[in-house]
Amino acid sequence: MSSDLMFLLAICPILIAGLMLVGFRLPARTTLPITFFLTVIVAYVFWEMAFRTILASVLQSFFITFDILYIVFAAILLLHFLKYSGGVDTIRSGFQGISGDKRVQVIIIVWLFGSFIEGSAGFGTPAAIVAPLLVALGFPALAAVILGMMVQSTAVTFGAVGTPILVGVRGGLENPDLMERLDLLGWEFSEVLLAVTANAAIIHALVGTLMPFLMVLMLCRFFGKNRSWKEGFQLFPFSLFAGLAFTLPYLLTGLYLGPEFPSLIGSLLGLAVVVTAAKRGFLIPKKSWDIEPEANWPEAWKGSLNISTSKLDSPVAGERISFVKAWMPYLLLAGLLVLSRLPQLPFKEWLNSFSVGMEGILGTEIAASSTPLYLPGTLLLLVCFITYFLHSMNGSMVRSAFFDSGRMIAKAGIVLLFAVAMVRVYINSGENISGLTSMPILMAAWTADKVGMIYPFFAPMIGALGAFIAGSNTVSNLMFSLFQYGVADNLGMAPTWILALQAVGAAAGNMIAIHNVVAASATVGLLGKEGSVLRKTIFPTLYYLIFTGLIGLILIGLLGVVDRFLINV
Repeated sequence: MSSDLMFLLAICPILIAGLMLVGFRLPARTTLPITFFLTVIVAYVFWEMAFRTILASVLQSFFITFDILYIVFAAILLLHFLKYSGGVDTIRSGFQGISGDKRVQVIIIVWLFGSFIEGSAGFGTPAAIVAPLLVALGFPALAAVILGMMVQSTAVTFGAVGTPILVGVRGGLENPDLMERLDLLGWEFSEVLLAVTANAAIIHALVGTLMPFLMVLMLCRFFGKNRSWKEGFQLFPFSLFAGLAFTLPYLLTGLYLGPEFPSLIGSLLGLAVVVTAAKRGFLIPKKSWDIEPEANWPEAWKGSLNISTSKLDSPVAGERISFVKAWMPYLLLAGLLVLSRLPQLPFKEWLNSFSVGMEGILGTEIAASSTPLYLPGTLLLLVCFITYFLHSMNGSMVRSAFFDSGRMIAKAGIVLLFAVAMVRVYINSGENISGLTSMPILMAAWTADKVGMIYPFFAPMIGALGAFIAGSNTVSNLMFSLFQYGVADNLGMAPTWILALQAVGAAAGNMIAIHNVVAASATVGLLGKEGSVLRKTIFPTLYYLIFTGLIGLILIGLLGVVDRFLINV
């Protein structure tokens, strides 16, 4: 069978999913079961995957789905704790104190605070935390999810304390042949990772600086009273300032300190600078801007998350949670996430020491595991426990918080299971009797073969394809890093720059990753409207991929930048 036909077969379930979600506006609960079974048929008939391998992939997906639901449930629960303790009311008024302009609030909460959470935890956590917080501050649920997905871009390559590089690129490149050749040439593997880190930081700094401006544009155009691009452009100076406040320290950290801390340091310094500037009205228009009044919201904007209820059964009538106490749960969460992710401290090893999993599922090479103590969900639950005492809550508040959170998360389980199961069949399709490579690798190889010397423009799109399928920058890097290195080497192009394009593209692909959209939608009760989210987030994704590709094409194709890691893999 021709490679063209095999490519069409491999990409068919993805195209149909996009058509159903975006074109026909069908909900994910209808789309994903259909595309899962279609993927199974393609894998079984054309890739000749054994049925037990497909079933093993489904069993593997149970572990991944649990991890996602655990994080999402815990994030929703923390917000409901704050809702019933009265903390949300204080947070809302606190942001009004910094700036009543909703555009400024988006930059501070989504771009900077969300990037800090990404740098600390990664794996979809920013959207799970930022989206419900935006709803609590009076943003429409649809806007909250779209903006929450957009933050999963610039910070993602160095998210979870550098996991996409340290685990994704490293694990993807750890091929015995490559390692042996690097060793023979006297090159340290760590040098390759540091070069990829520096190159990716440069590309992200060039492209990502405009992301807060794009967030503001999306908010004003689609959710403002006047549906005006102009009102977004009014905040361009401040948006650019906020973008640079993050990307400049982010770039310097990536160039000189490695992959662990660019997102963390960039967001922390950015928060300090931007909040101070916002309080002083620096570069902010005198006329404050607000979203469409809630009474005029169309039904498509609304989710089932209700944060309008103020403090219930207050321990002291009329008592209000202080600003410090209201924010303390999120500050504790950020601190715990950082402490638990730093490799220099023992906590990461301790939390990872408890693992639940299966090896060689159904006699295949497929394995699955979960480290529940290490997941951000455990830290979120711990913060909920602390909040109970910190905010002087009572039993009725806790019961209400658990009930509301459980009701919201119940609908997401089945949808996510089909999404993740489809992903695992894709990724595991290389385990077959046909001799074909896995479907993602085949699609990437077909693309490289067709585009030839303009390949740098398409390299980030392959990274985005992996993230779209897997919902993870790390997994995309695991799937495609060795392939990208090999293509670069065969074409005589700089491998670490091509790998950087892969890592940046995979970060951008998180904005349209299906099961990330489902997970984020679940946090605000917006399940069934995933197509509406994708129709909006595709625009910033295309911006990121096109400009990243152009940078790659200019640097590698026109200017001919090289590195010393060409070894003909």
